Amino acid sequence: MTETNWPLSLAAVHDARRTISGVAVRTPLVRLNAPSAPAEIYLKLENLQPIGAFKIRGAANAIAHLPKEGLRQGVVTASAGNMAQGVAWMARTLGIDSTIIAPATAPDIKIKAIERLGGRVIKVSFDEWWRAFEERRYPGVDGAFIHAFDDSDVMAGNGTIALEVLEDLSDVDAIVIPWGGGGLTCGIASVLRELQPRCKIFTAEVATAAPLAASWSAGVPTDVEYEKSFVDGIGSKAVFPQMFERAKKLIDDTLVADLEAVAKTIRLLVEFNHIVAEGAGATPVACALSGKAGYGKVVCVVSGGNIDAEKLAELLR
Repeated sequence: MTETNWPLSLAAVHDARRTISGVAVRTPLVRLNAPSAPAEIYLKLENLQPIGAFKIRGAANAIAHLPKEGLRQGVVTASAGNMAQGVAWMARTLGIDSTIIAPATAPDIKIKAIERLGGRVIKVSFDEWWRAFEERRYPGVDGAFIHAFDDSDVMAGNGTIALEVLEDLSDVDAIVIPWGGGGLTCGIASVLRELQPRCKIFTAEVATAAPLAASWSAGVPTDVEYEKSFVDGIGSKAVFPQMFERAKKLIDDTLVADLEAVAKTIRLLVEFNHIVAEGAGATPVACALSGKAGYGKVVCVVSGGNIDAEKLAELLR
């Protein structure tokens, strides 16, 4: 399935749930134990997936929908780390090749994880990496391209998170979802708009790379200056126009946390819930702790836990 199969249907998400059963884990929803939280905050722990991030859901569903002949030359994706691990994991399971187009700024912990899974990593400049997203290919590399976010099968796999959240907390008031490319948000939000329309849907970005917030304010896709930081799982210089149009129909508002708040939240999650979250996974929690997501039952999607051990130790100090 490609990006043209939109809007995302509830039936596609239920089908994805059956497809990825046995690959992706049904992750728990736990209460945040932090003192003086402004809301009843819950954590959807996607950091407990086999690859340490939610991306296994979309990768598994997308690859499962490819025709067998389309897999003969392997699979290709553009990713800074977590989608790459999802694609490499599935490729290893199927006994096919995987090639990962990664930005030169990708953290070593994620590159090493990809290589352990058998993925071939090609590091390129940020602009070349971004072009691979736009063109859905990379020159000289064969294989079926799995888009990290702008793909209906990927979004359907991500949408299974919403089904699980509603089973565990049917009266959720708000959800905060990290925005990278938008595939996680659009998958989850599509389900919630169908099954729990009163639930407020917020995206979370980090201040050093928040193109959706800038675009939301301007009303049109708007480029921003991208600043590299320890929050590497989300953030870019721009928003895909088609993802922005989808977001406008699905979400209620965009939220932004600064680096200091995200670092503090990483420490808080370790101290009070014994949870290790990477920067992207902690950003929704930082936004919720600010009170910007409201004061009822707020779910934060902890999208991943793939943080470098040295960086984690530095942040904890």
